[in-house]
Amino acid sequence: MKILLIIPAHNEEASIEKTINSIKNYDYIVINDGSTDHTKQILEENNYNHLDLCYNLGIGGAVQTGYKYAYKNNYDIAIQLDADGQHDAESIKDLIKPIIDGETDFTIGSRFIRKNSNNFKSSFLRRVGIRLISNMIFVFSRKRIYDTTSGFRAANKEVIKYFANHYPKEYPEPISDFELVKLGYKIIEVPARMHERQAGKSSIHSWKSAYYVINVLISIFIIKIRRIKK
Repeated sequence: MKILLIIPAHNEEASIEKTINSIKNYDYIVINDGSTDHTKQILEENNYNHLDLCYNLGIGGAVQTGYKYAYKNNYDIAIQLDADGQHDAESIKDLIKPIIDGETDFTIGSRFIRKNSNNFKSSFLRRVGIRLISNMIFVFSRKRIYDTTSGFRAANKEVIKYFANHYPKEYPEPISDFELVKLGYKIIEVPARMHERQAGKSSIHSWKSAYYVINVLISIFIIKIRRIKK
């Protein structure tokens, strides 16, 4: 099977080398999302496999670019991996196993389905927001997804094709989770270890967390009442 890691990166000069060195056994593509620091220079000097976006598209646009690359190059599995070092490369094999075994179309690396005192789970307020999103998805679909904002995910060939053509630009993780459920794709959460960011800041913090959650809930409601096609 051809397996690709998609690594969106925006101003990740402090962590990008360590992240890439941790996954050298896999094919990967770094999507440099209009970085204004030295990320591009590091990628070029080290001859890392990457694509440069001419301006910042945001996480949704960057990840979709990765899925387009995976689809064009006929990959069987595509894995999303953050450039900031939060996602543990040792968990990749657990993430892809259910897809390789034909058990599911899509997997989500979850911090919440197995208790692990060493696992970074983010702030209390953000966990409350994740629970609210999880509950709304369950009410509308009867499918429970616990780690709705996890960016550590793997897709089979059919989902790669769908995401290459249809991927949310805003709030991509919870919205794409719900879209896949609505379209009838099978999703499994698997335990995954995560770490605190090695450097930089999360794009979701402080008062933005409440704004994020409210807009995700509204978006899920809109998706619930409109038709979407594969």
